[in-house]
Amino acid sequence: MYKVKEVAKLAGISVRTLHHYDAIGLLTPTNVGENGYRLYSEEDLARLQQILFFKELDFTLQEIKEILNNPDFDRKKALYTHKQLLEEKKHRLERIIQSVEKTIQSIEGGTVMTKKDMFEPFDMKKNEEHQKKYAKEVKEKYGGTKAYEESMQKTASYKEDDWRRIQEKGENIYKRVIETMHKGPADEEVQQLVGKFRQYITDNFYECTPGIFRGLGDLYVNDSRFTKNIDKYQPGLAAFLREAMHIYCDNLERK
Repeated sequence: MYKVKEVAKLAGISVRTLHHYDAIGLLTPTNVGENGYRLYSEEDLARLQQILFFKELDFTLQEIKEILNNPDFDRKKALYTHKQLLEEKKHRLERIIQSVEKTIQSIEGGTVMTKKDMFEPFDMKKNEEHQKKYAKEVKEKYGGTKAYEESMQKTASYKEDDWRRIQEKGENIYKRVIETMHKGPADEEVQQLVGKFRQYITDNFYECTPGIFRGLGDLYVNDSRFTKNIDKYQPGLAAFLREAMHIYCDNLERK
């Protein structure tokens, strides 16, 4: 496990940045000790690496969160694409270095610089084409839904305080559900809380239809990343929520 200062030093980012990633749910440490220390696992570090790669491609933090949380995300494929883009940047830097050397030689009277030699190394068209192609592929794969677009629009203006407030509200719902788990997923109070949870998603992210809500419940169990993140509040909470959400949706269909 790594402490927040260690992770910040490893990644070359600030502690404040890591706190912000935690506040918006982009990178939540695996463990938080009784003393409040955030402890990051190897898996957390791998996720942070992906976050930094996507930032290099000019994705917003909310877009990165949506992509990494998608169960279809292919880390290996993403790394190959990142490698391709970085190699192109490397070649561009090598061309700029060569241009600097030619310019020095020109100043010293050794060679004559053409306009092409002067400015061709700074041409970003190839890089931009690769980045746009990758951005298009990722957004088509992970963001083609109305819910995704609505979430992007809603969250674009959120500040750190907004994300903290939203996270606290979501955690409060989790805590209240945990307090009623002994009553069973079909209990009236549990179902009221599940309804509040659906409204919470609609208010803060996107219109959470019964179909989306049911699918979200399945995701909590079928995707180990979601299960792990939810079960840190209470073992078995993810499975309990899924069952309660299915009952909630079934009840809506009967009305």
